[in-house]
Amino acid sequence: MNLLKTLFLAICVSVLMTACMTKGTSPTASAPQEERTDILYSCNCGPQCKCNSVSLTPGNCKCGSPMAWGHVIKVEGNEAILCQCKEGCKCNIDPKDPTKCGCGMPVKRVNLAGSGIYFCNCGGTCACNTLSAMPAGCKCGMPLKKAE
Repeated sequence: MNLLKTLFLAICVSVLMTACMTKGTSPTASAPQEERTDILYSCNCGPQCKCNSVSLTPGNCKCGSPMAWGHVIKVEGNEAILCQCKEGCKCNIDPKDPTKCGCGMPVKRVNLAGSGIYFCNCGGTCACNTLSAMPAGCKCGMPLKKAE
């Protein structure tokens, strides 16, 4: 009888230790999110403002107002086309209306010339949506360019 108790206790301890060691490694645990390379903050003062402030990080524009979050949905030449709906959005251009994003919000065009931001522009119009503060390669294999 003592042998059965010892065996039962050993199995319980073994199960408990296995559960403790694998805590947080279940397949349902959320995987770390990939860092986004399409986020761009821009002046949100309205069409009358011509400061054209853009940044890869949040902050204030040249006119002192907080810049708005947005994500690049396409680059045409030196212009980034942004969706500025809720933060975290990953929508694309509305295929039925190119002046709107998939969320229904109007797209915003921002000139990247002189911003110091590197971006992908493979083929003159690009949907790689890769931005960087430093020279780097894009996921498509092309080097990022800087608009002077």
